[in-house]
Amino acid sequence: MPSIRPGVTRRSVLLAGASAAVAAPAFAQAAYPNKPIELIVPFAAGGGTDVLARALAESARPHLGQSLIVVNRAGASGGVGWAELINARPDGYKLAIITVEITMIPHMGVVKFSADDVLPIARLNADPATIAVRTEAPYKTAEEFLAAARKAPGDLRVGNAGPGSLGHLAAAALEDKAGVQLNHVPFRGANPAVLDLLGGHIDAVAVTPVEVATYVQAGKIRPLAVMADKRIAAGWEQVPTLKERGIDLLVGGWRGLAAPKGTPPEALAVLREAMAKTLREPALRETMTKQNMGEGYLDEAGFRSVIARDNATFRELIQRLGIKPA
Repeated sequence: MPSIRPGVTRRSVLLAGASAAVAAPAFAQAAYPNKPIELIVPFAAGGGTDVLARALAESARPHLGQSLIVVNRAGASGGVGWAELINARPDGYKLAIITVEITMIPHMGVVKFSADDVLPIARLNADPATIAVRTEAPYKTAEEFLAAARKAPGDLRVGNAGPGSLGHLAAAALEDKAGVQLNHVPFRGANPAVLDLLGGHIDAVAVTPVEVATYVQAGKIRPLAVMADKRIAAGWEQVPTLKERGIDLLVGGWRGLAAPKGTPPEALAVLREAMAKTLREPALRETMTKQNMGEGYLDEAGFRSVIARDNATFRELIQRLGIKPA
């Protein structure tokens, strides 16, 4: 039996233990976070989600008092990283960026979890999908691109961030609306797809503006159209919407922050408050503007509503078009 120091009674030890047990939760709540927080990015380094995550980590530090350590876990259109989040210890020290793909890939059988298996904290931004080609490509407009697709069904190779990704579904929806057949080429994230486009290995990419913004500014990539209800800014004012071209197609994505289910409410409250403040930081807003990221902050309630809406929308689209993973 463990010994007890002279002058210390069993009663005092028991009382001290009980007091510590009562005080521990309060201390833990007040102390969070007391160490760096891991932030999973479920796509390859260099893509739009990665760019946003790293800028977010830098701007969030003053509001959290700790670092957000970005870790890339690419694969399965985000599924690899989100599976890690879902299975993580729910203590507030492992978070992940979630994207609209979490409302898509479960309906394709790519993963065994659903969007309901994570806890949303805040939406960070929102963007439309775009179809883009190299500036050397013979297609100057969306009409020319679609005309080429009609002449050679299945020949035009369109890269995306993976099976069930926003780009995959955007291109599939374009096929449906325009009556064409494309060759969908999946990658482990948008950035590898864009690099293959630049290398001339594929004919186009279906991504969001942020993922090609740098190359558009450099004159290496030409966006043909955006799948939005109106044109976007930040140097894309001359890029038409598909709707302007007679194709009524609105497809867009978003990025947000999420935690594992079971994360303590106190930790979630800290994170939500920190995100609300972080999204107002000038440095982060400047990065988002330069990268042509659409604004779209939503608190937890608003974000939950968007997730539920998109989950229903993409379930219907996937089932109707019979979209399967590549």
